[in-house]
Amino acid sequence: HEFKTPISTISLACEALSDRDIVRSPEFTENYINIILEENKRLATMAEKILQTAVIEKGQLKMKRERIDLHEVITDVIKNIRIQVEIKDGVIRKQCKAANPVLMGDKVHLTNLVYNLLDNANKYSPRKPVITVRTENISNGILLTIEDHGIGISKEEQKKIFDKLYRVPTGNIQDVRGFGLGLSYVKAIVEEHHGRISLESEINKGTTFKVFLPFTE
Repeated sequence: HEFKTPISTISLACEALSDRDIVRSPEFTENYINIILEENKRLATMAEKILQTAVIEKGQLKMKRERIDLHEVITDVIKNIRIQVEIKDGVIRKQCKAANPVLMGDKVHLTNLVYNLLDNANKYSPRKPVITVRTENISNGILLTIEDHGIGISKEEQKKIFDKLYRVPTGNIQDVRGFGLGLSYVKAIVEEHHGRISLESEINKGTTFKVFLPFTE
């Protein structure tokens, strides 16, 4: 799941560049080439990092702590995943209101965390996704909220959502793979940063994930 999103994004960018019916400008070409380069770099880094999920259960997941601007992370993720949303005539709304977006954390893992939540919001919104990403400062930390208006998750499924390899039933949505390792991985990353994650969801109305990340541990 973690690998499928950048691979799919690279594929879509390549299709856009090779489509003769699209009028391309130097800016258009440069933008899509940059997306391909960034996603390829992300895949290379992730190849090593994602393997660490195998040791999550042993509590041995390794973090490389550094000063991270969460708003920069969010902006980079949205830039690269936007094509996945726009191809479904959707939109990502960014409302970064945290006055202080800087915390100590692992940039690669936090980037993957945001990717996972945005990717799930998109995949579980079958028509014209409307995804909102918000940040605010609360309790000496940052609250990240990602909201969609997709198919939602039942109360019963919500109890299992963070279990390793558990997948939410997708009904009539075809070729959707997700939630599985993705959300157990997200939860592990949040806990490694001494934060917390929760969700609110209602069938056919959407899902909201809330992630709190403290400035200090």
